[in-house]
Amino acid sequence: MSIVPRHSLVVLGATGTIGGAVVEAALKAGASVVAVGRDADALSALRERHPGADFTAIDASVGSDGEAAALARRLRELDRPLSGVVAAICGDCGRGRVLDQPAEFLRKRLDEDLLPHLFAARHLLPLLAGHDDGRVPGYVLIGGPGAQHPWAGYGHRSIGAAALRMLARVLHDEARAFPVQVQLLAVDSPARTHANARHACNSWPSAASIARRALDMLDPHERQPVRAVVDYAARPLGFDPWSDDLDLPPAPDHAPSRPAAHAAPRADRPPPIPPQEPERQHDLLPARCLQDARTLLDQLGAPHPNPNQETSPR
Repeated sequence: MSIVPRHSLVVLGATGTIGGAVVEAALKAGASVVAVGRDADALSALRERHPGADFTAIDASVGSDGEAAALARRLRELDRPLSGVVAAICGDCGRGRVLDQPAEFLRKRLDEDLLPHLFAARHLLPLLAGHDDGRVPGYVLIGGPGAQHPWAGYGHRSIGAAALRMLARVLHDEARAFPVQVQLLAVDSPARTHANARHACNSWPSAASIARRALDMLDPHERQPVRAVVDYAARPLGFDPWSDDLDLPPAPDHAPSRPAAHAAPRADRPPPIPPQEPERQHDLLPARCLQDARTLLDQLGAPHPNPNQETSPR
């Protein structure tokens, strides 16, 4: 990312996994950061991890229209221009079928995962556009997996992620009146973290690489023709040291290849990743998981109840 002198980057959800990675990447680049989160203790811990950095913590929420308006007032009181906003907002991630849950379950998910993005944008977009310095500031939302195809067991997250994609498109068009460039970084897989490294898939991007991609989208020198939704695409880890780069050109078809077992190690490649481990031993799987597997097999073998019904995309 390029550093704009005397400007600050606002990170919403700064105490979360992705938000914390955005804060760390921005501070390492020498940016001034305003970290916003609901957990005051977590914000203090974040400050302690970056002593001497240009870091401002604001204990605030954007869970309602009034809270977002209060945050905008506190940002104005800082009396400093803003270089951009990264919104890494996400509620709790529960598991379960949508059909098995009451309507309040889905409503709560939308209240926590979708509406805060609208509240924040409503009050922060005018704040971004209020600094007449010749720049077009950027506003990046970070979306999670399941937006294009249903995520088994997390259908509520798929509904929220799909709604966020449309919200980003709407905000992208409406923000031109300010003008501010609004984009969504759509990450269609879970993020690899220290907590899940043992059982994470090799294709999952790291939180740090997602953070770097979000910051690159704010860089006016790196912006491609602006799209409302930018799909994050990552190759399996270990394939290439820059595998998290969306704009990485594909390898030529005529490039020579040789078996991985005989490939010579390269200094610029990361060490090979050990095979992923399951979260638990197979003999300790809960009965509910086994029952789900039996139910799926029964459904695959049974005739379809409605031949005219469209099947889910694969």
